[in-house]
Amino acid sequence: MITVSENAKQHALRLIANENSPEGTFIRVGVDGGGCSGLTYKLAFDNIITETDKIFEDKGVKIAVDKKSFLYLIGTELDYEGGLNGKGFVFVNPNASRTCGCGESFGV
Repeated sequence: MITVSENAKQHALRLIANENSPEGTFIRVGVDGGGCSGLTYKLAFDNIITETDKIFEDKGVKIAVDKKSFLYLIGTELDYEGGLNGKGFVFVNPNASRTCGCGESFGV
């Protein structure tokens, strides 16, 4: 399962509402090869579910992830860091054995 922190929930729902997103908009997360640690995170808003998606809902936020990416993201929490040094949405991934300094890539 992929979960959402309370802080990420508030920011995601606000962004979806402010962008006048289509009905059924959700967060799509995934993983691509690349970055300084080997794999990079992807995050976008979407409203089309494919047959290869795994769908989760936590705290009223719907999340879709393709099956391949899910293998790397099992147990991950989507969080949001704000403030002076805030990065925005961040992935708290228990499967990552190493991460880069910017937090946008990881290795397993």
